Amino acid sequence: MKELLRTNDPTVIAFATALLDAEGIAAFQMDVHMSVLEGSLGILPRRLMVRDADLFVARAVLKDNGIEA
Repeated sequence: MKELLRTNDPTVIAFATALLDAEGIAAFQMDVHMSVLEGSLGILPRRLMVRDADLFVARAVLKDNGIEA
């Protein structure tokens, strides 16, 4: 798996995941609960991961929709 996106904004992660789902690209969110464990309330960024084979297309999908990957 490769990192596609890293952000603190949960709305960007949700939007990116929806865009990728629409294209049939499976995405996995990492570090979702790390802020709670660290007690920082959302300061630590979340990562959106995709398969190596899907990385190029996933970056193009996000770029076409105004999300920097």
